Amino acid sequence: QVELVESGGGLVQAGGSLRLSCAASGSIFSINAMDWYRQAPGKQRELVAAINSLGRTNYADSVKGRFTISRANAKNTVYLQMNSLKPEDTAVYYCAAMGVTGMMGRSDYWGQGTQVTVSS
Repeated sequence: QVELVESGGGLVQAGGSLRLSCAASGSIFSINAMDWYRQAPGKQRELVAAINSLGRTNYADSVKGRFTISRANAKNTVYLQMNSLKPEDTAVYYCAAMGVTGMMGRSDYWGQGTQVTVSS
């Protein structure tokens, strides 16, 4: 059993910053990629940022230059530093651990989501 626990969401004014954290725990030998997704009301879930085990990153065009994803492999933890936040960044943010290898084999896992609200 693998669990992802997110923290760091909240309410912030436009132009402000937030830092999201996501820690994976359980039977984990390795994690291929750790990603952040978001879903705004009435919209599809979208990939915000991703980082693989080698530290290679990928960002949605809408957040490039404002968001930074990082990872502490030894802690199975991923972070998302969000700067210059805009009202359109308002969404539920989900952490995902892709290609998790553990005693039960290989699978993907999702966190429960954390709300980020940016006021104008």
